Amino acid sequence: MIVDRDLAPKIRRAARVFPAVTLTGPRQSGKSTLCRALFPQHRYLSLEALDVRTFAQEDPRAFLAQFADGVIIDEVQRVPNLLSYLQGFIDEDPAPGRWILTGSQNLALLASVSQSLAGRTAVHHLLPLVRSEVLRFATHPATLEETLLTGGYPRILDLGLNPDDWLGPYVTTYVERDVRSIANVGDLTTFQRFIELCAGRTAQLLNYSSLADDCGISQPTAKKWLSVLETSYIAFRLSPFQANLRRRLVKMPKLHFYDAGLVCWLLGIRTPAQLRSHPLRGAIFETWTVSEILKHRMNQGEARGCWFYRSRDGAEADLLLERPPGFTLVEAKSGATASANLFDSGRRVRRHLQALPAACDLIVAYGGDQAQTRADGRLVSWAELHGTNWLTE
Repeated sequence: MIVDRDLAPKIRRAARVFPAVTLTGPRQSGKSTLCRALFPQHRYLSLEALDVRTFAQEDPRAFLAQFADGVIIDEVQRVPNLLSYLQGFIDEDPAPGRWILTGSQNLALLASVSQSLAGRTAVHHLLPLVRSEVLRFATHPATLEETLLTGGYPRILDLGLNPDDWLGPYVTTYVERDVRSIANVGDLTTFQRFIELCAGRTAQLLNYSSLADDCGISQPTAKKWLSVLETSYIAFRLSPFQANLRRRLVKMPKLHFYDAGLVCWLLGIRTPAQLRSHPLRGAIFETWTVSEILKHRMNQGEARGCWFYRSRDGAEADLLLERPPGFTLVEAKSGATASANLFDSGRRVRRHLQALPAACDLIVAYGGDQAQTRADGRLVSWAELHGTNWLTE
């Protein structure tokens, strides 16, 4: 089953303007499926196939000359030098939408793109499904716990799989194949342990020293391995908000994962009952909320203007969004009971931000079902999080 993706209109518009469109994202996020649906007349080739990759490596000009009528080249980071040759083809014939490139590595691919295709390609990121996309499947999770456990990888929803049955092999494949191609990680068992420890620290301040000590590796290795997770769109660092507020603000980033289902699997959470009583339930919900909002903004073409706020005296907001003409504070609370107390932390942070010459709204995303508008701000149900325009509200 092919469902509409929120990013599709952006890709269509880009293909009407740019000679090339580059789509990156984690493996199995639906990049190939989306591109083949949007550009059915284009040939499709994957550089994962050894014979195709060998041809592209040994005779890149002849390889590219085949595609006068357009092509989708999948996993283009496998032959990064190909992009240097593609530049010449585009300069000779800059017809829009001819070259559709996809890749499952971020930094490595984008470095090649920035060097060879600057001004010639639009770059977009297709991440795991957001809630609005999940709801387009015939069968989808109905409860909060099921939603967190299932995550947003399309294959799980498309085939109605038990998340355990899919996520286990996914992690194994990622560790055994992709990690070796991204970085020279010799001890895959320790790297697997590293990923699990990162999952246990989701929605927490990123302390490299503690992470390295717990894993039995050096701090430089911990930083290198975290970059591997970021490069392959498994995890990301959310930067702290910094401004001259005459307050001491935390400078460490927070660690988050793009997919809550993957976090649950790495933590050994297999059932809704386990998740309901798990000590990291709140952190998992926060990661899901933050990633949902960031993916929503990225699907609208805006990846900037997102931070968290934490002062040294304990004032904290899970997410601080820049939106015209001011800011939106977002707090994630996994409890299902609507209460004025849910706004306490946000109210405190809003007082801190009064020195800024901009309005500051407050939204609390929570695990209940009712939407409420109160004097302090809005209470938004987890199930309706996708109904908010996170660029403007």
